[in-house]
Amino acid sequence: MSSSTQQHSVHTEAEQPLQQASGKIGLLLAGIIVIAATMRSPITAAGPVVELIRSDTGIGHTMAGLLTSLPLIAFAAISPFAPRLAKRFGLETALLLAVIIVTGGITLRLLPSILALYAGTAILGCGIALSNVLLPSLIKRDFPLRVGIVTGLYSVSMNMFASISSGISVPVAEASSLGWRASLGMWAVFSILGVLLWLPQAGRGRKQMLYVTSQNESKPARLRTSSLAWFVTLFMGLQSLIFYTTITWLPEILADQGFSAASAGWMLSLMQLVSVPATFIVPILAGRTQDQRLLTTITCMCLIIGYALLFSGIPVLVTIGVTLAGIGAGASFGLVTMFFVLRTSHAREAASLSGMAQSFGYMLAAGGPLLFGLLHDWTKGWTLPLLIQVLLAVGLLMTGIQASKNRTVSSL
Repeated sequence: MSSSTQQHSVHTEAEQPLQQASGKIGLLLAGIIVIAATMRSPITAAGPVVELIRSDTGIGHTMAGLLTSLPLIAFAAISPFAPRLAKRFGLETALLLAVIIVTGGITLRLLPSILALYAGTAILGCGIALSNVLLPSLIKRDFPLRVGIVTGLYSVSMNMFASISSGISVPVAEASSLGWRASLGMWAVFSILGVLLWLPQAGRGRKQMLYVTSQNESKPARLRTSSLAWFVTLFMGLQSLIFYTTITWLPEILADQGFSAASAGWMLSLMQLVSVPATFIVPILAGRTQDQRLLTTITCMCLIIGYALLFSGIPVLVTIGVTLAGIGAGASFGLVTMFFVLRTSHAREAASLSGMAQSFGYMLAAGGPLLFGLLHDWTKGWTLPLLIQVLLAVGLLMTGIQASKNRTVSSL
């Protein structure tokens, strides 16, 4: 065999493991992106068609608000168990289970029953809760040098599909014989794709989990007694409360200001669409800075000014307000996702902080859509609910400043 042939053979053999490794990474990234696409779209799809649901089923504003609150209640209830599930079966297997549960919940909402609508909503919330907690931990473990970029991709996918979901809900409902059920059920396509992508990952998950947990990690911090952990938790809860209340009631707020149902749906879509660049850029910027207080201040000012402009009722100012609120919503989600990573020392601690923050945070957020529905029924208007949104954004700024300081929960 000639020397050139031997060299070619050596190069070919060396390239094969690299190609296999890059293929595995590509498959893992695709799985992260697709599972992220299922984490908001089944919930945001409900907002634009809430009036169709109400007229078809006869439910009131408070029960309509429950369609958004139920997943948040599920987030709060299930989040603490996610790290234990990952420790028992591995991150990949736990994420596969999560997307299977989401698929079951979405499918259940297709049935012609009001009970199935609420049961399916609660079930898909349980699946999303697992993904919410475990994806940041998986990113910290598998992409330690690219945390900001991969977190950005995950956030972009989640917000982009949430935006598409809001925009096409009304047109799909009007075009389909299933009506609003088609708007809610069509997202099963992505969750089924997620199942297919995570099946090969699950086989490797247990082996990787054993390797990671065998490392010499410091004793986990006592998160319940950490002020930093509580500031991150409050930031998580307030930004979630603001976001999920908005996606539930913004279309109806705009409809009362004279927007058509389709236009109101597209305005909600605009809000989430403009959040996409922020959800990608902010985690990268946050990962490159030791202190995120400036980013947090800019983020919260966008929310404060945005919601204040909604009071005007003037279409141009309302559009600007919706745009600013969308930028703030995307940036605040990107920040809190990075806080789980930046304020912890290792992947297990990140999962624990993520579980705590999402459990208590979503418990706080779950009351938002219900409270706003009650306030609307009580005041017959949206002035008081919008004022509360502005005050919540001020509270978000105050907690965010503390959560943004350069420290970790285990160093305190």
